[in-house]
Amino acid sequence: MQYDPIKRVLGEAFNKTPLLRRFFYHLLDLLLLRTWHVHKELRAWAQGKQSKAISILDAGSGYGQYTYYLSGMSANWQILAVDVKDEQIADSNQFFRQIGRSKVRFAVADLVTFQQPETFDLALSVDVMEHILEDVEVFKNIYASLKKGGMLLISTPSDQGGSDVHDNEESSFIEEHVRDGYNIHEIADKLKIAGFNQVQARYSYGKPGQISWRLSMKYPILLLGKSKVFFLILPFYYLVTFPFCLILNWLDTNGRHASGTGLIVKAWKL
Repeated sequence: MQYDPIKRVLGEAFNKTPLLRRFFYHLLDLLLLRTWHVHKELRAWAQGKQSKAISILDAGSGYGQYTYYLSGMSANWQILAVDVKDEQIADSNQFFRQIGRSKVRFAVADLVTFQQPETFDLALSVDVMEHILEDVEVFKNIYASLKKGGMLLISTPSDQGGSDVHDNEESSFIEEHVRDGYNIHEIADKLKIAGFNQVQARYSYGKPGQISWRLSMKYPILLLGKSKVFFLILPFYYLVTFPFCLILNWLDTNGRHASGTGLIVKAWKL
């Protein structure tokens, strides 16, 4: 399944005006279950910090939706968002200038080599590590870049089917992944090897989340991959499925899961 071309088309469509881009971010916030989990963790981390001078690294910023969310939480926070895709960095810098969020900066950088020692209070990595083979090197760089007491928050697929791979003959739904997903103990061990003193990991995308993901993301993407005609049908599809997805997302975010296709990982530099 070629996922990137469809993401590119959607990104270009919603990048025409700042208003459309804001609307796109809000759609992603509602539809993407990972966003529900990440926002919940960010709200918990941010308690009591809104008035402080905080420095944040968005490590693998993509469309910039998490930088947008964080920059809306406090005007006192400095945010550096990095990604390897030049066009997304240029678009994001232009958008954030247009909306007047001057403490946000986007830059092209490779996380395998990027390091700014003792700079950041928080580092965020959402759906990034499954794309990078040299993951321990990235973890070491982020550890070095965090201040003492800083935290790294990761959202990534687990090895319980996080890339929608169910047997050895099947390719990943998202083919650019370099691994099918992390074992919950494996990623904790790698973070400790990188230097992190304390690690907490939990499953996301339990039973409710897996149903929601198929309804809100997998099936629509499969249909769009077959024909662009489905762009016209999509609003009616979501009109029917969206209320169910919201309920399933809430259940997944507020429940505890013995297993799941996603992982939420927090690691501290103490």
